[in-house]
Amino acid sequence: MSSSSTGIYLAIAGAAVLAAAGGAAFWYASQKSAGSPGAADQLVTVNATTCAPNAITVPGGRRSFEIVNASDRPIEWEILDGVMVVAERENIAPGFRATLEVQLQPGDYAITCGLLSNPRGTLTVTASDEASAAASEVTLRKFLGPLSEYRVYLVMQGNAAVKSAEALREAIAAGDLDAARAAWRQARLPYRRIEPLAYRFSDLEERIDPRAAYLEKREQDPAFTGYHRLEYGLFAQDSTDGLLPVADALVADLKELAQRLKQAPLDPGLLIEMPGESALQMAQAQVPEGENLYAGNDLQDFGASLEGIGKLAGLLRQVVAGVDPALDKVIDQDLQAVDARLAALRDRGFAGYGDVPRPEREQLSADLNRLSETLRKLQPAIGIN
Repeated sequence: MSSSSTGIYLAIAGAAVLAAAGGAAFWYASQKSAGSPGAADQLVTVNATTCAPNAITVPGGRRSFEIVNASDRPIEWEILDGVMVVAERENIAPGFRATLEVQLQPGDYAITCGLLSNPRGTLTVTASDEASAAASEVTLRKFLGPLSEYRVYLVMQGNAAVKSAEALREAIAAGDLDAARAAWRQARLPYRRIEPLAYRFSDLEERIDPRAAYLEKREQDPAFTGYHRLEYGLFAQDSTDGLLPVADALVADLKELAQRLKQAPLDPGLLIEMPGESALQMAQAQVPEGENLYAGNDLQDFGASLEGIGKLAGLLRQVVAGVDPALDKVIDQDLQAVDARLAALRDRGFAGYGDVPRPEREQLSADLNRLSETLRKLQPAIGIN
């Protein structure tokens, strides 16, 4: 081999090492929770089959959990109140960790431990002065308008999700692959707009939007259903064959979701929490590697998610504008910055999200982290009386 060829190979190898190191650094940064300095209240290690500890007791109030992924698969970690997701961190890569902060009221909760098929652990939250004070801080009166308006938005987008899924089902039934692919891309958007609340129905979310990485047998797992199972068939297998039962089930589950959204429990604390938490989830769990691994249209999905966050933030800005106009202005600036970043990426016409360079993803993640940090300031600004 000539010396010039050797130099080329060494340069390529060096670039690969640097790329891998940069990717690992980005993953580590993206898994760190914004606004969480210092040690967490509770360390939770998730291995292949369980959590350690598997039974946790903490006093009520705002608590932080550091979740370490000691398994060989990406994981999500959730706190569940029945079928309702109280809080979660998702897409924690093997060997990495993430921090979750959440306001907890006294009660008994479940925690997920890696694969969706793994047994769940328990979280017991005991009474405390902090929890009692937090429960009495927010009054309902000034949130009646935003809560009512958001309910209307949920109902409209829930109905749109059903209709778009029905159009997808019709294209699959007709065996029209191109039409089904186009319908699938459109069908995702209403769901992404209401995902800040929709994902909290854990039983439905596990049927509507499970990802293969969280299932024991991945794409071959019987629990691989919903949007991503259809995506896999349409974009990875290039066929509509065998997808009609999956599409039927998706329509049925979305109809159930639409009904639940009409009566879903809404309160000021949840309304304040959702936009910042959703922006953080995008920054940490979605933007780094993407979610639509077969279709690659994540930028379109991210735009719909930002619309949902913007709707929530806009409702809350009605309240904050008269209390903290400076914060209102910063929220508007941060929302516009993320929107502009997404628009610029879409304008570049990438064939799929896999073609978006990692530095561009880092910038988008940073913008979303900044938006999340700004939205976290809503609680002290308007949530305390």
